[in-house]
Amino acid sequence: MAISSATKHAFKSILVGLPKPCGGEYGKFFSLPALNDPRIDRLPYSIRILLEAAIRHCDNFQVTESDVEKIIDWENTSPKQAEIPFKPARCILMDNTGVPAVVDLAAMRDMMPKLGCDPYKINPLIPVDAVIDHAVRVDVARSCDALDRNQELEFDRNRERFAFLKWASTAFHNMQVFPPGSGTVHQVNLEYLARVVFNEDGIMYFDSVVGTDSHTTMANCLGVAGWGVGGIEAVVAMLGQPMGMVLPGVVGFKLTGRLRDGVTTADLVLTMTQLLRKHGAIGKFVEFYGVGVGELSLPARATIANMSPEYGATMGFFPVDQVTLDYLKLTGRSDETVSMIEAYLRANKMFVEHHEPETDRVYSSYLELDLSEVEPCVAGPKRPHDLVPLKEMKSDWHSCLDNKVGFKGYAVPKEEQGKVVKFDFHGQPAEIKHGSVVLAAICSSTNTSNPSVMIGAGLVAKKASELGLEVKPWIKTSLTPGSVVTSEYLKHSGLQEYLNQQGFHLAAHGCATCVGNSGDLDECVSAAITENDIVAAAVLSANRNFEGRVNPLTRANYLASPPLVVAYALAGTVDIDFDKEPIGVSKGGKEVFLRDIWPSDQEVEQVIKSSVQTQMFRQVYESIMKRNPRWNELPVPEAALYPWDPNSTYIRKPTYFKGMSMSPPGPPTVKEAYCLLNLGDSITTDHISYSGKIPDGTPAARYLRECGVDPKNFSSYGGRRGNNEIVMRGAFANMRIVNKLLDGQAGPWTIHVPTGEKLYVFDAAMKYKSVGHDMVIIAGAEYGSGSSRDSAAKGPMLLGVKSVIAKSFERIHRSNLVGMGVIPLCFKAGEDADSLGLTGRERYTIGLPTNIAEIRPGQDVTVTTDDGKSFTCTLRLDTQLELAYFNHGGILPYMVRNLAEQAK
Repeated sequence: MAISSATKHAFKSILVGLPKPCGGEYGKFFSLPALNDPRIDRLPYSIRILLEAAIRHCDNFQVTESDVEKIIDWENTSPKQAEIPFKPARCILMDNTGVPAVVDLAAMRDMMPKLGCDPYKINPLIPVDAVIDHAVRVDVARSCDALDRNQELEFDRNRERFAFLKWASTAFHNMQVFPPGSGTVHQVNLEYLARVVFNEDGIMYFDSVVGTDSHTTMANCLGVAGWGVGGIEAVVAMLGQPMGMVLPGVVGFKLTGRLRDGVTTADLVLTMTQLLRKHGAIGKFVEFYGVGVGELSLPARATIANMSPEYGATMGFFPVDQVTLDYLKLTGRSDETVSMIEAYLRANKMFVEHHEPETDRVYSSYLELDLSEVEPCVAGPKRPHDLVPLKEMKSDWHSCLDNKVGFKGYAVPKEEQGKVVKFDFHGQPAEIKHGSVVLAAICSSTNTSNPSVMIGAGLVAKKASELGLEVKPWIKTSLTPGSVVTSEYLKHSGLQEYLNQQGFHLAAHGCATCVGNSGDLDECVSAAITENDIVAAAVLSANRNFEGRVNPLTRANYLASPPLVVAYALAGTVDIDFDKEPIGVSKGGKEVFLRDIWPSDQEVEQVIKSSVQTQMFRQVYESIMKRNPRWNELPVPEAALYPWDPNSTYIRKPTYFKGMSMSPPGPPTVKEAYCLLNLGDSITTDHISYSGKIPDGTPAARYLRECGVDPKNFSSYGGRRGNNEIVMRGAFANMRIVNKLLDGQAGPWTIHVPTGEKLYVFDAAMKYKSVGHDMVIIAGAEYGSGSSRDSAAKGPMLLGVKSVIAKSFERIHRSNLVGMGVIPLCFKAGEDADSLGLTGRERYTIGLPTNIAEIRPGQDVTVTTDDGKSFTCTLRLDTQLELAYFNHGGILPYMVRNLAEQAK
């Protein structure tokens, strides 16, 4: 990035050259030590990256010297919720749930000629990398041709949106699109895209990134500051505008010791998730330090960083050390590039030696974990932070059967708990009971960048196969690594053969089971579950197990390491004590226990050293843009403005700019609003904007039928998110969402209060909307947790929801609501709908001023109901920039008006 006005730059005096060892210089950089400010030495490393970005962009317009001072004085300003602007170095997008960010950009470009402006003004001003991380329904996972068949199916279903993205890669400057089958965006980012240090136009600076994938945080393991945003916020970043953010607190997490033999990094990250959720990390950075960090491999750190959204943090940051540099070389970065990175980081005092005394840094709060105390575990059955030590799994499972319905309960009567259902599986006798595993998936996201657990899974499969153990054929198994390189080293090691023998055939390089796209269970298995009300189980090596996300028929879903996924598939049940009960019987008639097939750390390490090779990374990424012949042959329009097809059921022109004027509308009023849904705690973006299959009879299915789409081609809500009609009908379409207006009944329905009718949420909203009634949603704590899914804000807005009143919000979702002009309000501490006596059948009026000048971030707002109740909420518009978005009706109209104004 060129500093064209360096002569006027406020911090010109600290722009210095970085010499090369053999003469000359790498480039120039803004030197933090040259500021000679002792406060900087006390700053967390993650905050220093924000500081450097603010210094580099300081123009005293978008970023001011006052902003820089706030960051330097972080120790004092962060507790006061100080607001700062942040300009990331780049942005990444994914397409496993639609193409919202690029659709919005295309629609904005389309809007510009109507305002008398050049459409080429809508060009990304920072590097944008999009990966078509296609969500593959794993319908043929147990066949050896699963990968090719799934890619063929996915391409047939999604040709239209793939063509749209290929068009975008040519229509917008500075945008690179990776074809389907390239892997998940966060793993492509980790293995290939992440720079760690940029060196462009003679200026060096820290890599930083925001992405529409909530697991953008995986790059934090490389010392890259990055986090997930919704597609709404991504548009702001793509257009080179500063993102407004509250200067975050930082949790200092000290690690000591080292993991014991047989304990995996998946066990570690699930343990950390529980600790951090209990400690409180929402909206904060977590920065890891201590000698224990030096004992963790880079892929282990990637596993921990990846799961930041699950423990509620904005980032899980690891400063760069020698382990980082070694990984960069392993994955194909050149020696010269790695030397430049090290020189820059050392010069800016950002390189860490974990076994040397460190300068004392200040953190907002502190945690400590001795790695040697971590033990094997899983998490579930419904949330990623509900940790279950493996030795307690059997007793915990029986407690879940006994407990009342909730996050840890199913309320199965005692006399029903031992029920065994026998059925015919294609001529073979089969049986299931409560806790039977019907779906086992080694899937992308958290673990598949980690060779130790992937090799470990292969070795478990190998040992089991050699002893004659087999996974039952009615258990749906799949292997969907997020990296093409993973499949290369599994094949090279010979372990893929044994995984195949246990049914874990390679089905895709992308998201599948982890986003609910495992495909249907076999019909006879489905019938056995539904007709007998069986609490069936799924075990997967992902990071999210919210009820209804993985599969509609698996009411129990457990997160586990890849080796444990194989073990549970072999056992066929989660109702097992692995220490005391055998997994199966060998071909020689001997009982086989988990310890008999579990590899030692030494065995795993030997395979890694011989099979994970630098040339694999280089060969994969040198050919990544040409690997998919279907993509290569795909024709695309050449027009600068996208030729929208009004008959398309996949890609539709968004309606967000319809009827828009150049003047902002000002704050909306919310009077006598009906409650559309009354919800409890931990409502996830999967509940709000479902990704899975579109069932016949639903509002989305009715719409598609009206458009002439055959039911066999309905596909998924996620695959059709480029169409606002589906986004709207997919809002609250999850079969497992529990609405208090229905007395706790689960499903995508609500009560239309004026008539008392039970209707689909969409139908009820349209009934309210048709007569001009406003709507609100009431919710509990952690509303909007899970994926950074902007459709979870767009869908309710399109339904007509004006406000969400909750106990607390997850960071990204709150931001997305603001971006769509939906008012986020928080109940006061100690209060919620139940304590206030709210049933959801009242009508709500929100006492916000109509003049934006009278509204301030975080102010108290009075809400009154038609039956005389009154209570105070906190307005969760957190920054002045968010107030500006709110005044304009959301981020998108704000951006269009801004761009139009700049073009005049």
